[in-house]
Amino acid sequence: MKTTLTAAALLALLVSAAAEAQQAFPATLTGHAELPGASFVPAPAGAGPHYNVSGRFTGQDGRVTDLYANVQPASGLALPFPGQPLQGFSGIRALGEGRYLVLTDNGFGAKGNSSDVILMFNIVKPDWDTGRVTIEKTVQLSDPHQRVPFPIMNEATPGRFLTGADFDLESIQPVGDGYWLGDEFGPWLIQVNGEGEVLKVVVTEPGGILMRSPDNAFVSAPDPGAALPAEVVTFRSGGYEGMALSQDEKTLYPLLEKPVWDPVAEARETVNGTPVLRLFEVSAETGAWSDRIRYYPLDAPDHAIGDFNLIDGTRGLIIERDSGQGDPREGWAETPAAFKRIYLVDLERTDENDVLEKIAYIDLMNIEDPNGIAPRGTIDGVFTFPFVTIENVDRVDETHIIVANDNNYPFSVGRQQGRADDNEMMLLEVAEFLNAE
Repeated sequence: MKTTLTAAALLALLVSAAAEAQQAFPATLTGHAELPGASFVPAPAGAGPHYNVSGRFTGQDGRVTDLYANVQPASGLALPFPGQPLQGFSGIRALGEGRYLVLTDNGFGAKGNSSDVILMFNIVKPDWDTGRVTIEKTVQLSDPHQRVPFPIMNEATPGRFLTGADFDLESIQPVGDGYWLGDEFGPWLIQVNGEGEVLKVVVTEPGGILMRSPDNAFVSAPDPGAALPAEVVTFRSGGYEGMALSQDEKTLYPLLEKPVWDPVAEARETVNGTPVLRLFEVSAETGAWSDRIRYYPLDAPDHAIGDFNLIDGTRGLIIERDSGQGDPREGWAETPAAFKRIYLVDLERTDENDVLEKIAYIDLMNIEDPNGIAPRGTIDGVFTFPFVTIENVDRVDETHIIVANDNNYPFSVGRQQGRADDNEMMLLEVAEFLNAE
């Protein structure tokens, strides 16, 4: 009997074979700490009383004015909240001495529901002995010098604070006395000073070719059935989820979360049948784009990346994940987490098409916890990190990495049925993985 494989089935087999060829390494939990999901900070002085409440626009029918009126069925929690949400870590860098720079994303997940959330980043310090996370510093972002090229939510206010309706920030790198941020709406790259004031906003234009998202402020929505402008090739929520920095702090490497749209093939971009994400090069000094584009190969077309940091020269760590949440061993999740990995790559190890080689990986659904360190999530000595969005990874030292989730508070329920996720940070011993060749 002759069997004919469809193109989709053949691609699945090829992807599966490639995944099997990758080398897996063990990971052991050596520290765990949590920042409760219900963690808030006051609005900054000059922001106005409007920002004493957040989450007003998450209701199905628009604005919700009464506190706690919009109940979330999965967790029983309700919005809007008093204060500004601290949760939602979506980018991390190790600063030394047990301190970490973490980026809070746009607020409640979309441009239309996050206009009452002020963008910020924080410096935090997890205590691996007590399991607590201390917030040492909060920096809220603003545009006092009118560097943002489009009207912001607070255009006519003295403070000109940036909100989740202006940008969806997903990656951060400290450079000199300031920071570079990667956004998904533009997608834009944004340079700010140490006080969070915008210095520069850089359009995505590698090789002189303009690239935009449907959420870009300069994109006009088409009529029903009409085609989007030619430069709209990144998907909504498909911009810069990860962005690495070279050791000399001269080059940024922004990485898209999802494949771009190929208008010729009328499909998501692939290289030799493998779905890929574009990885660019940008000068951290001038914001100028290089012509070079590398490609990160996904293990499956519906996967996305969560973070990207260089750790040793040209070697780096990339989180790749599916969209499931919940531990499959517990049996309650409708679409449980299955694929949550951290890959080791090297910018100098690519094929003839500039597709990165996946050197090795660790499985975040199979973490050894022989000493029972984790307060929840360990069964028979195996700890899992079953969150829909795992968006933070960096090396701590020669044998350890730190990993954290974006808890999407109060929407994601991955750790425990009926309970909104917290911000979990874990320290993993992965010496063999970091030394893989």
